Amino acid sequence: MLEAITPARMGTPFRWLLASSWTSNIGDGIALAAGPLLIASLTDSAFLVALAALLQRLPWVVLGLWAGALADRLDRRRLVIVANALRAVVVAVLCAFIATDHVDVTVVLVAMLLMGVAEVFADTTAQTLLPMVVAPRDLGTGNARLQAGFLTGNQLVGPPVGAALFAAGTAWPFVVQVVCVTLAVVLVSRMALPAVPPPSSSGTRREIRDGLRWLWHHPPVRTLALVIFSFNLTWAAPWGVLVLYSLERVQMGPVGYGLLITSSAVGGILGTLLYGRLERRFSLANLMKVCLSLEVVFHLVLALTTTGWVAMVCLFMFGAYTFVWGTVSNTVRQRAVPTAYQGRVGSVYLIGLFGGIVVGNALGGVLAEWWGLTAPFWFAFVGAGITLALVWRQLAHIAHAEAP
Repeated sequence: MLEAITPARMGTPFRWLLASSWTSNIGDGIALAAGPLLIASLTDSAFLVALAALLQRLPWVVLGLWAGALADRLDRRRLVIVANALRAVVVAVLCAFIATDHVDVTVVLVAMLLMGVAEVFADTTAQTLLPMVVAPRDLGTGNARLQAGFLTGNQLVGPPVGAALFAAGTAWPFVVQVVCVTLAVVLVSRMALPAVPPPSSSGTRREIRDGLRWLWHHPPVRTLALVIFSFNLTWAAPWGVLVLYSLERVQMGPVGYGLLITSSAVGGILGTLLYGRLERRFSLANLMKVCLSLEVVFHLVLALTTTGWVAMVCLFMFGAYTFVWGTVSNTVRQRAVPTAYQGRVGSVYLIGLFGGIVVGNALGGVLAEWWGLTAPFWFAFVGAGITLALVWRQLAHIAHAEAP
C-alpha cells in the first residue's frame, strides 16, 4: 500500500512531505468547522462572522508577494517549520482563552488574523517543496497525492470531526488542531532538501519585481495565471450563493445543501484517484481543455436545472474535473518555473486564486440581489466561455512549457 501511494522512486523526502501535508490538512479541516461555530457561539452579528473569514484571507492579498520572495531567499524547510510552529502557538493561546472562559469576539478575530498571516508564509513556501524532491515526470503524481490529502482531511474527515469535538467541548477541536500542526512540523523537519542559491538581487522589493518581471516575460505562465484568476472569479460568483440556490431554486433544504458539498468532495476524490491513468493516456493539454470545457457546461446546467439530483450530479462532476484541473495546473506551473522563482511566481498564483474568489463572491451577491439566483450562474457560463475561447489555442503551449 505504501508503494502504491508513495512509490519508492519518488524518494523518502516526498513521503515526509506527504505525511506532513495530510496531517496538517486534518487539523485545518477540523478548524474549518470549529472556527465558524466558535465565532457564531459568541455573536449573532453576520458582519462579525463574515469578518472572521475575511481576516483569514486578507493576509494573502497584503503579504502574498512578500511571502513568495522570502520563500525564494530563505531556507524553505525552516520557513515552513517556523510558520507552522507560530500557527500552533496562536491556536494554543486561543485554547487557553477558551479553557479559562476568557474568550470573546475580539480574541477570536485577532487569532484568525494571526493564523491567516502564518498560513500565507507556510502554504506559499510549502508549495515550493514538491518540485525540489521529485523529478518533473512525477510532479503530476505528487500533486495528485497532495490533493487527495486535502480532499480527505480538509473537506471530508476534518469538518464533521471538528463539529463533533466542538459539541463535546469548545476547546477540544483546537487542541486537536494544535496536535496535528505540531506533528506536521515534526514530519516536515525530517525532510532533506537540496540547497537553493538565494536571489542575486538585494532587497525584498527588488526580488518581488524580479519575480513579477520573470512571470510577465514568460507568456505560458502569465496566461495560466490569468486563466486561474478568471475561472476562480467566475466560479466564486455562483458558489457564494449556492446555499440559497439549494434552498430556493432546487428546493433541497439544509441537508440537501450539505449533500451538494459532499458530492463535490466525493467527486474530487475520484478525480485524484484516476489522475495517474488520465495523465498516462491523455496529454496535459487535452486534460486542460476538457476540464475547462466541463466548467463552462457546469455553469450552464446549473443555470437551467430546477432538479436536485441533477445539481448533485453536476457537483460530483465538478469535484472530479476541478481537482484534475488543479493537479494539472500545479504540475504545469512547477515544471515551467525554475526552482529559484517557485516562491515568487507561486505567490502570484495564490493571490490570483484568492483575489478571484473574493471578487467573485462579492459580484455574485450583487448579481443575485438584482437579477435573481440564476444570474451568477449565467454570468459564470458566459465569462468562463469567453475566457476559454480566448486561450483555447494557447493551452497546448502552456501545457508543455518546461523550465530551461
